[in-house]
Amino acid sequence: MRHRAGTPAGNERAGTGSVRGRPEWMPPLPEAHCRYIGEWTATKLRWGLSVDQAEADALAVYAEACETTVVHYTPAL
Repeated sequence: MRHRAGTPAGNERAGTGSVRGRPEWMPPLPEAHCRYIGEWTATKLRWGLSVDQAEADALAVYAEACETTVVHYTPAL
């Protein structure tokens, strides 16, 4: 399956993200942001993980700069 980077995965339920899943854990180098967002989104999609509104909003903002990033993933069985 393919999705654009930053596409919210699963149900958006407030408070479901762990501290490590929060957007403030972006890599320090801006040139790594699109890859990180793509991998983050692929992981969420693969495992059917939810995002809260703050995470979805942050992903959408970062994804604006990642127009050519395509997320590839295989759903977990």
